[in-house]
Amino acid sequence: MYSIILAFITAFLLTYWAIPSIISIAEKKNLVDEPGDRRAHTVSTPSLGGIAIFAGIIFSIIMWTPFKYFGDLQYILCAFIILFLIGVKDDIDPVLPYQKFGAEIISALILVFIANIRITSLYGIFGIDELPYIASILLSIFTILVIINSFNLIDGVNGLSGSIAGIIASVFGLWFYQIDMIELSILAFSMVGAIVGFLKYNFSPAKIFMGDTGSLLLGLICAILAIQFIEMHRVLEDVTYATQAAPAVAVGILIVPLFDTLRVFTLRMIRGRSPFSPDRNHIHHLLLDSGLTHMQTTGALVVFNLIILLMVYRLQHLGSLVLLLVLLGVALCFAGVLYLLARRRKLAQI
Repeated sequence: MYSIILAFITAFLLTYWAIPSIISIAEKKNLVDEPGDRRAHTVSTPSLGGIAIFAGIIFSIIMWTPFKYFGDLQYILCAFIILFLIGVKDDIDPVLPYQKFGAEIISALILVFIANIRITSLYGIFGIDELPYIASILLSIFTILVIINSFNLIDGVNGLSGSIAGIIASVFGLWFYQIDMIELSILAFSMVGAIVGFLKYNFSPAKIFMGDTGSLLLGLICAILAIQFIEMHRVLEDVTYATQAAPAVAVGILIVPLFDTLRVFTLRMIRGRSPFSPDRNHIHHLLLDSGLTHMQTTGALVVFNLIILLMVYRLQHLGSLVLLLVLLGVALCFAGVLYLLARRRKLAQI
């Protein structure tokens, strides 16, 4: 327990102390994110906060993780570094989408093939339990890529990506602590500590953004935690902390980034556009268009995520497939209400 607390404190302090220097250097070198049509901010803002988040997480993990119990940590750190390098490059001098996607694939391959972080069972969804090896590999890589990019996509208003990632990591971290997986709990709470240190400077008026460096790393860690959460239910001996619908519960914990990604990609393809083409149709854009401020938007989505957490906990007895359908229905209703509110306000302004 003490190592988990120390990991949180270490990551928090290092991130908190590093950001003012990063802000100063970014402003002097003009390494800032400029306002634009798709941007929710109106002033030039440094976008290198992910460097401090990365430093806080990596230092804390290396300092407090019991390596003798976490033999795959070196491979996880390698995946972190790959995304860190492409994220920093993109924040300073934007890279082509295929270059960033290539780095994400390499990180996913390291985790799946070398660190053996993969989904091996669907727990009866569509009547499927044990997955064939190739199917397990493909599903795991797909899952990692989706979660990484989902955090990149929701990083559009102050405090949102960090707050949602902090909730997700806290839930997973507490669960891993309960089942005595201290190394994964340290990973989770190192991230939480770094996020708390960063959010001090990211809440409105934001002094710095996390950029791709931060959002890609947070997405990768959440992907690792989610997959390990699902997988641990295959070998969990203490049924006290086991859930009855692990895949659906994991989706519920990640509901805001996952549903927003699914919704936006689907809308783009329906309209005959590339799913990766940028637009202003994210859930946080709907909330902003409804008249909410940045912090009100972040607060609304945090509350929604917490409500879904409580719901999946209460309804896990329904089984994964039914619970997934319930989650989809609730999320669609939520998005529909937001769309109607945004449209009503837009019509009122005409």
